[in-house]
Amino acid sequence: MGTYLADRVIVYEGKPSIDCVANSPQSLLTGMHLFLSHLDIRLRKDPTNLLPRINKPESFDDWVQKSFGPHYYVDD
Repeated sequence: MGTYLADRVIVYEGKPSIDCVANSPQSLLTGMHLFLSHLDIRLRKDPTNLLPRINKPESFDDWVQKSFGPHYYVDD
């Protein structure tokens, strides 16, 4: 839901409360791609209800999405 409200995001990198760096504000697409790439998660749009779904690791959907790259998409 937060992605529908935000147009820019700040991504924190590092270990929480130990060594953390805040990146400068960036576009939603770039920031979410960076965040999800750190978690090694890819989102896809469910064809039946058009809601975002997380791919299961090593699933066919995950393999297909890894072949063309994006971790995150933005609706047009």
